[in-house]
Amino acid sequence: MRALSSLFGDREFYQKLFAFAVPVMLQNLISSLVNILDTIMIGRLGTAEIAAVGLGNQVFFLYSTLVFGAGSGCGIFAAQFWGKGDIPGIRKTIGLGLSLSLALGLLFTLAAACFPESLIRVFSRDTAVIELGARYLRFLCPSFLPFALACVFTIVLRSIEKIRLSFAASLAAIGINLVLNYVFIFGLGPVPALGVAGAAIATVIARIAETLILVIVSYAKRYGIAGSPGELLSFDRPFVRAFLITVVPIIGNRLIWSLAINIHNVIFARLHTDAVAAFSIINTIAELAWAVFMGLGSGAGVLVGKKIGEGDEGGARDYARRIVIFAPLVSAVMALLFAPLTLTLPLLFKVSPQTLSLAGSMLLIFAASFPARAFNVALVIGVCQAGGDTLFCAIFDLVFMWFFSIPAAVLGAFVFGVPVWAVYALITAEDFMKMFFMGIWRFRSGRWLHNVVKDL
Repeated sequence: MRALSSLFGDREFYQKLFAFAVPVMLQNLISSLVNILDTIMIGRLGTAEIAAVGLGNQVFFLYSTLVFGAGSGCGIFAAQFWGKGDIPGIRKTIGLGLSLSLALGLLFTLAAACFPESLIRVFSRDTAVIELGARYLRFLCPSFLPFALACVFTIVLRSIEKIRLSFAASLAAIGINLVLNYVFIFGLGPVPALGVAGAAIATVIARIAETLILVIVSYAKRYGIAGSPGELLSFDRPFVRAFLITVVPIIGNRLIWSLAINIHNVIFARLHTDAVAAFSIINTIAELAWAVFMGLGSGAGVLVGKKIGEGDEGGARDYARRIVIFAPLVSAVMALLFAPLTLTLPLLFKVSPQTLSLAGSMLLIFAASFPARAFNVALVIGVCQAGGDTLFCAIFDLVFMWFFSIPAAVLGAFVFGVPVWAVYALITAEDFMKMFFMGIWRFRSGRWLHNVVKDL
């Protein structure tokens, strides 16, 4: 009882946590639900279409993880600058973050526009999937630059406690995307049915709308991020150096981690189309779960980072302790809800019986790994990343993935010929290894806490 009282006794922490986390949860949850509806809509077209869109989105996933890495670095600095009360620091942070993100956006836009077939061919040998995936990617790539701007704005707005705008902009974009998906995928009135290209066009329009809302409202209300070009580009060499020391491990981590995720897709795609279609379905459903824990982690990260910027290291450590215990407890309850979802898969997805069977098995395995994943997400986003411990985050995320789960999955799939569900189990086993062999130790050591803006 005393332990529970210690964990839940600080009402102020949980009030602040949920004030930040709930809008992010809802934003992520609604976005995930729309992604599920997108998958269902595409699934109505057939197994090849759902596999093609899933693989096309892996290219975007690689890009988005890099942009999110740069944005996450901005979030670390912005939250600590916010605690310090340094508005010019926030503005030069977002300016440098936008410079990096837009450069990445231009690179990926050119690659996806000029070589879409080559990118999809990395993941699949199915001619129909390659053709459809390339078509989807070619229509999707104009969304890359707006996404970069929106991602950085959203993360920094959260870090300075302006969560409502990012929530409203995302909600508007999600609504636009959902409506236009139906119109463009299946056709309505004078609009012809465009299939996978229609899904991409809807996404482009929605992301442009989201970006416009974020920029226009931020400057109209003169939020802390709304600097002049001179203020946004005021970063000097010492600041760039400090920023890159913190951010490069995040970007490198995201790059290598996203490559590993893409290898997971290659493994399933090289098994057969049913396997990669089932993997795409499970990844879409899993986003619902991460909507909650990414929200909790983001909220905790703002609170921990702000405490560090204020110079209250004791308060930061206390907040960190609460989130790494609270997240797995909640996840254990949520995991029980996933088993009944296996019964609804035939109602939601018009795919082969083999795909449905594989997806059901994978969903149960995902549920079993859920508490360990929740701990790891809370530790990385809510604690270590907020504390500027980004090099450890990179090591933590990559070691077990590259030295255990990927080799084990490759050997299981192509050498020992284990069932598809067992390949997925080998991949998810890394979450338990990360938590028990490195995660708990790092948190208890206290070495994750760094004030990255103290001397800036």
